[in-house]
Amino acid sequence: MSPSTTPATNPMTTRDAIAQVASDPATIERHFPAAARIATREGRDGDAARRELLLAIPGPAAYVVDLVRRVYEHGDPAERRAVLLALPALDAPERSNAVGDAALPIVRDALRTNDTRLVAAALGPYAATYLDDDAWRQALLKVIFMGIPVEQVAGLAERSDAELARMVRDFAAEREAAGRIVPPDALTVLALVDTPDPSPSRAD
Repeated sequence: MSPSTTPATNPMTTRDAIAQVASDPATIERHFPAAARIATREGRDGDAARRELLLAIPGPAAYVVDLVRRVYEHGDPAERRAVLLALPALDAPERSNAVGDAALPIVRDALRTNDTRLVAAALGPYAATYLDDDAWRQALLKVIFMGIPVEQVAGLAERSDAELARMVRDFAAEREAAGRIVPPDALTVLALVDTPDPSPSRAD
């Protein structure tokens, strides 16, 4: 071997990164950005690899949430989306350090953006479980306004209610008054709420 030649090093793998995060959680801030590229090289899904990294963070829920929040805040849109998609897994009931509602600030931040990918990812099963009614209704209205298919919203049928229907009707009326098209998904939401009363009518 010539003096200028250095021995080849084995490339980092997803398994290596997960093991390092499990033993030294702070390394996730280094591994998370590279996870999608490494996963692609391995023929794996990048979001799934990033979810596994987050799930490998040891320690109590408060510590896990703090690291997840830092990864989200420092991430690019793709990394932030991966964090949002991982929240249901981080709150799985079988986890001893399930995050509960402590990650809601991450969801609320994503819902304040105008990035359709982040808004859609934020309204997954985690938000369906923990987001309060007012915030969830406002988020659903934003989904309709932004043209995000409402079918992507978790818990849509279960959480749609009369107040949401009123808000959607007001939104549709404003659009019509301005001569603008009412998004078809507004009617989809109204159809979930405006169902006929199945009970027979009473004769006078």
